[in-house]
Amino acid sequence: MKPAILKNACVCFIARIVLLCALSDVRAQSSGSIKLNEEGFAFAAQLLKEGRFVPDSKGAWREHRPSTKIENEFIRLHGFNEYAKWHLGIDSRYPDNTKSRYKFPYGDFKNVHRCGLLAAKARARQYGYIEVEKAAAELERTTKGKPLTLPSR
Repeated sequence: MKPAILKNACVCFIARIVLLCALSDVRAQSSGSIKLNEEGFAFAAQLLKEGRFVPDSKGAWREHRPSTKIENEFIRLHGFNEYAKWHLGIDSRYPDNTKSRYKFPYGDFKNVHRCGLLAAKARARQYGYIEVEKAAAELERTTKGKPLTLPSR
């Protein structure tokens, strides 16, 4: 009987540690480590102004999002400064010149995708990144022919 009680106590202890680690990661993300990438927002607005837009449907981002291989090739050819422009969020917990730093992609390195903006908006709302959510919503709104306004802080 004692080995069973000891085993249960160990399992409960490990479960508590895992839960605490998960909660601390969520707290770190929601504490403001992700901010609006204003350069990415301006770049997306410029692409939309130039007509570089794919009016795809909601949910198509899974197929249209660039693969890891394509991302790596883009970084190799153009560098992290250009890669950063294709994202609406910057996570300050990660250093410059790492893929982990850039969040909320919205295009395929050629065009802005409506599905990418919708995915960014939904995920930002889910995790409470209001600046990023508003920026994605504003960019998506401009795809309908409405004038662009800068997201308020």
